[in-house]
Amino acid sequence: MFANYLIGLREGLEASLIVCILVAYLVKTERRDALKPVWAGVGVAVLVSLGFGAGLEFGSQELTFQAQEALGGSLSIIAVGLVTWMVFWMRRTARHLKTELHGKLDSALRMGTAALVVTAFLAVGREGLETSLFVWTAVHATSNGTTDPVIGALLGLATAVVLGWLFYRGALRINLAKFFTWTGGMLVVVAAGVLAYGVHDLQEADFIGGLNNLAFDISSTISPDGWLGTLLKGVFNFQPDPTVLQVTVWFVYLVPTLALFFAPPGLFSRRVAAVRASSSR
Repeated sequence: MFANYLIGLREGLEASLIVCILVAYLVKTERRDALKPVWAGVGVAVLVSLGFGAGLEFGSQELTFQAQEALGGSLSIIAVGLVTWMVFWMRRTARHLKTELHGKLDSALRMGTAALVVTAFLAVGREGLETSLFVWTAVHATSNGTTDPVIGALLGLATAVVLGWLFYRGALRINLAKFFTWTGGMLVVVAAGVLAYGVHDLQEADFIGGLNNLAFDISSTISPDGWLGTLLKGVFNFQPDPTVLQVTVWFVYLVPTLALFFAPPGLFSRRVAAVRASSSR
């Protein structure tokens, strides 16, 4: 449940903050007449995101087992790619998010009502679609036939809405850079588990071989149905009998991604510049 709560909180808070920044700017600039188009865009984005999630859930139920596994594995990999891009983007732009949104809103105000609806829709819709996709893949990766993953995601979204409202009212101060850095790091760990589970789905769909080539099997020590197995699966997508390919993919993704994510800002670009300077001598 914790992993899905984190996803709901992290993704939901991004959307909540975007809405708060847009609304606060319109109120402070005395453009309350533009609030209705903005809320309309937000509402459409929410409906599209919910429809996308419902389509994934109910559409997949009509497929064969092999097709379900292929779909789940493919979407897991896509979701991990999107979330990885998102956490790096947010870490880089968190300090300038307000300025960027204000600039887009100014342009939309000059263009008219339709532009306001589109601006709000795109700003929130991107987060909503990413959330729907990642929550769906994470729920299917961690679910053991219970509703706990769904409840965790919904609680995370509800917390995000409350925090966003408090932020708007000025009752809460959030260091966005630190918040998105640490939650982004935890989300990378969750994404590594989703990626490994996605590979397992593709193996079960016979898209990739090696399903019977286990890296280890500690099911007798940590039962997947026991409290410890359930806890580890819910937080890290841990599997007591992973394949060699699953473990390899998990390490290959997690270690360099975390190293790059927590590296000092500009370190990579400085090293590239240093290499170029030395090679030109």
